[in-house]
Amino acid sequence: MRDIEDKHTFCRICEPLCGMIATVEDGRLTKLRPDRDHPLSAGFACQKGIAFAEIVDDPDRVTAPLRRTCDGFVEVSWEEAMSDIADRLAAVHRRHGSGAVGWYMGNPAAFSYSHLFGVLAFIKGIGRHSHYFTASTQDTSSRLLASQFLYGSPLAVPIPDLIRTDLLVMMGANPVVSHGSLLTAPRIKDRLRDIVDRGGRVVVIDPRRTETAAGFEWLGIVPDGDAYLLLSILQVLFAEGLADTARAASQATGTEWLRRRSAPFTPEVTAERTGVAPDRVRELARALAATPRAAVYGRLGTSVGRTGTLTAYLIDAVNLVAGNLDRPGGSVFSTLGVPGQRWAMMVMGAALRRSYRRKRTRIGGFRSVIGAEPAALMAKEMSVPGERRIRALFVSAGNPVISVPNGDEFEAAAAELELMVGLDLYMNETTAHCDYILPVTTMYERDDFAITFQQFQATPFRQATEAVIPPRGSAKEEWEIIDDLMRRMTTRTPVFAAFGVMRRLLERFGRRFHPRPVIDMIVRLSDGGDRFGLRRSGLTFRRLTERHPHGVVVSPDIRTGVLGEVVAYPRGRVRFEHDDIATEIDGLPKYAAPQRYPLLLIGMREPASENSWMHNPAALWRSGKRRQRALVHVDDAAELGIADGDTVAVGSASGRIVLPVALTEDLVRGVVAIPHGYGHKGTGGWRRANRVGGANVNLLMSSEPDDLESLAGMSRLTAVPVRVWRVDEPALSTPPPDLSAG
Repeated sequence: MRDIEDKHTFCRICEPLCGMIATVEDGRLTKLRPDRDHPLSAGFACQKGIAFAEIVDDPDRVTAPLRRTCDGFVEVSWEEAMSDIADRLAAVHRRHGSGAVGWYMGNPAAFSYSHLFGVLAFIKGIGRHSHYFTASTQDTSSRLLASQFLYGSPLAVPIPDLIRTDLLVMMGANPVVSHGSLLTAPRIKDRLRDIVDRGGRVVVIDPRRTETAAGFEWLGIVPDGDAYLLLSILQVLFAEGLADTARAASQATGTEWLRRRSAPFTPEVTAERTGVAPDRVRELARALAATPRAAVYGRLGTSVGRTGTLTAYLIDAVNLVAGNLDRPGGSVFSTLGVPGQRWAMMVMGAALRRSYRRKRTRIGGFRSVIGAEPAALMAKEMSVPGERRIRALFVSAGNPVISVPNGDEFEAAAAELELMVGLDLYMNETTAHCDYILPVTTMYERDDFAITFQQFQATPFRQATEAVIPPRGSAKEEWEIIDDLMRRMTTRTPVFAAFGVMRRLLERFGRRFHPRPVIDMIVRLSDGGDRFGLRRSGLTFRRLTERHPHGVVVSPDIRTGVLGEVVAYPRGRVRFEHDDIATEIDGLPKYAAPQRYPLLLIGMREPASENSWMHNPAALWRSGKRRQRALVHVDDAAELGIADGDTVAVGSASGRIVLPVALTEDLVRGVVAIPHGYGHKGTGGWRRANRVGGANVNLLMSSEPDDLESLAGMSRLTAVPVRVWRVDEPALSTPPPDLSAG
């Protein structure tokens, strides 16, 4: 008789963390379905989340350590793999120091507390000159740095109070498809409709009439025009006496400095840069000031342009000046409520600001943002001779050959490394260059608590999960692999030595060295926690998994009036005046797009795809309608002599790709939109993904230091100047008819 059991858990593909029910038969995950009793997602899960069951038992998944040989990859034991890796890494460290070691951590790592802790423990522990790269410089670093300027800490990131707002202005965000970014709000489409149903407005500012914009008010904007628009909104707020000066004076310093800086950017002056009529700018500014509960929210599209940090800074400045920061229905801070939070923020903020001032990258001289370096410079750090050149690189949960600008450069640099190790579910286009690929668990094969996203919850909520199935093959958690590596290393740094002492002490009491007790402590101390017995019915990690399998809402609304708790500056006030921000504003009028490339490229997400790593499940291809295409406005296409379905070349100063074109009116004129994550060329071991084909749009992006965002070192992934022309060569993005087959 088969053993069939339904287990409650939650999805960790993207930020809503939707509740899921996993059907487990004889220890195997056979089905995933939405949890109808989840307090927030309430029976919703997207097609990606449901399709994840295919990934767990995918025959292309790596389930045993692989070593690269002259004849390809072969399976080896964990003992053989880890011993060789530790020996070779120790040799690199002995010859070249910690500056020769680097780690790239991809986006999925943010959804695993043990993965995060493990990587940070290793890369910081191996020595202060090591290189740490994350996917953050592809999507969030500019937002985090803006928070560091304004609030003194990159960890203070405001979110819109979706549950109570009456006017939500979204810039460069498409949550109907992305489900939210730096914003954890299950069923976010319903929450947006709730705003309209209670008589409010949702205004979507984007160069494309996205899936979100199509359901609400769309205001088209020229790509990378966001900073101009926000400065003109500030100009109107100040010039028309709409600014909440009393509230601004109590919350911030430098308001008069900000008024002077924004004064030249009238709506008439900025109209050419934004494509937004002056009357619309004034109407929007007046609405933000007149609506008691209003918020401006910006995401990826605002973060990956030439002035991403400035734009994020200006979004918060508009919220504060209009009187909407840290108030119900406005732009608010979702905090854990841990005792001593204010002092912890001050200490951490001071350390990160100090790192920003003192640390510089070897290539380009960029400053450190949350301790990480620009991923776009990784290839150069691997290939350019000199002190701190990377000679040993680890890549976990990432595929920078496709996700980082100029993947060809990365592949060439990887060939020069003395050691490269991948920790992943698949052999992808990046890990195919590794000396070893180490198999890791999926999210359903480990316990978890989404620590990264607690501060982005629109409704304060706690949920934890145990593993619902055992690991496939000999897969291990990233933490387990990293701990084993640190244990084996003959290099004895102070941090490694300290971990060794803690490990031995715990072993004496029969306990395992693991970061879970740290997470349990955070749960206990946060809002709703048991405060170590002071609240008898309070939460712990175990109580969440055993008594609250669907999760628990700890408060119906986000607490406001907390600015003094989250601002890390000594006096607890927001700081507007910064020389770096002034330099960015002063540089705005000087920029002009090159005439040779008259169009501007933007990215876009697809409902049935997650970056590069979810192209292998057949369920996501069964409609037969998915294919990568370049979207071009019908009027631009007419001028270029391009018809719908033609094969076109898209070229920039950095590269050229070929793919089919689709014509649309849902774009601002002069804009080309292309989905990212494609470009599988057969080097990876995922067979269906290889048949997807497609073009790697990041080959059009530059990895040169001068072309990165100047403050946070963000890759410039939007408003890239390009030209488009019809070609006769076949496109690489037409999948074969049987793509959905097994």
